[in-house]
Amino acid sequence: MPILSYQSVSPFIPVTNGNIFIGYSGGIDSHVLLHLCAGQAELQSRITAVYVHHDLQAQADDWAAHCCHQARTLGVGFLCLPVNAKAARGESPEAAARNARYQALRKLIQPEDLMLFAQHREDQMETVLLQLFRGAGIQGLAAMPLATPFGRGNLIRPLLHTAKSAIRDYAHFHDLPWIEDPSNQCSDFDRNFLRNEVVPLLKQRWPSLDKTVARGAQHCGEASALLNGWSSSQLSRLINHESNRLSIAKLQALEDAEINALLRQWFRLLGLKPPSQALLQTVKQQFLHSGPDTYSQLFTQGHVLKRYRQTLYCLTEKSFTPLPSAQDWPAHQSSMQLANDSTLSLTTADSGISQALWHSSQITLRPRSIGEKLKLPNRAGRHDLKKLFQEAGVPPWERQARPLIYLDNQLAAVAGIWIAEWAFAQMDDGCYQIAWQATQSV
Repeated sequence: MPILSYQSVSPFIPVTNGNIFIGYSGGIDSHVLLHLCAGQAELQSRITAVYVHHDLQAQADDWAAHCCHQARTLGVGFLCLPVNAKAARGESPEAAARNARYQALRKLIQPEDLMLFAQHREDQMETVLLQLFRGAGIQGLAAMPLATPFGRGNLIRPLLHTAKSAIRDYAHFHDLPWIEDPSNQCSDFDRNFLRNEVVPLLKQRWPSLDKTVARGAQHCGEASALLNGWSSSQLSRLINHESNRLSIAKLQALEDAEINALLRQWFRLLGLKPPSQALLQTVKQQFLHSGPDTYSQLFTQGHVLKRYRQTLYCLTEKSFTPLPSAQDWPAHQSSMQLANDSTLSLTTADSGISQALWHSSQITLRPRSIGEKLKLPNRAGRHDLKKLFQEAGVPPWERQARPLIYLDNQLAAVAGIWIAEWAFAQMDDGCYQIAWQATQSV
């Protein structure tokens, strides 16, 4: 009788009333996981086996048909998801297939749903070794988590602490049919090279290597969680109002290792990949160790790092898209999406531009040019916008991104900041304030 049973993995599967999707390639690992779960009467009606059709192998259609047949035999639902797994320029075939697979699967998962993957202890060991060879830090060496948010639900790897031998024993005991992917024998891919050439040799010397390396990954995971908790706490003190801004002065007061940890956490907060060691050094050199008047910008992952005064910004490249020379804003629209992906919206207020004036005027949005002046309420004189922007500490790129709002060809407001005295009014719920939301960084 095999050691592996549903009872041995069920503690790792959260109780849920949602759907349970199981990544099902037809291979031995995913077939065993599907068989384990499908045998539970209380789960069977909520299980769907999902085959991702990468169309990379001549046998892919046959494999999809096999998986469909096995799912029906086990009395569970089946879904075949075709994906475009063609590698982009500079992307490895492995990464392209993985990214396409994960992207398609995420779209399935709704709140309370679970996505189950069949990765096991040897998969974890291989991941740790690959990360080690790439020079990863503790987060990379933590490898695959047992559970993680996924889509709008959660991804669970209930076999992550299970030995490959236990999976084989279970499959043979139950006489399960599975697919053998011939590409697994090709050692051109890094993981296959480890699995086929390196790990067997290592296991001759250290037979329990998968167990000990997986334990090391767990230790790294715990350390990474502690570090992330510290970084998140510290980061809240450094972020200026918005998550895409960091206080340079507060960063400069920290030790180098602390700065590295916080910059990595900031990138994660922005939805970016963790910065490499080389990028960290460049960021520190250009923005933290240079003079306050030094102009610098750094491009990474479709974003731009820029410094203004004592603040470090991370902006999308779309933020710098020029605004049209003129653009009408229909008075009946409460919001406007601009060319640079920033957004204008109206909110009812007790002070601002009167609603009567707004709805009786032709509203035009224009980019800043040269020499505009504004007379502000309760302030003597007319002021150049350039000086007002400098006084308010508005970064140069944001001055170009915020449109000027004209009513019947007369400058009435700068989006989200000022309203001209002539257009300003005060009346209970009879006015509009104009909010400007910059392009999101994530």
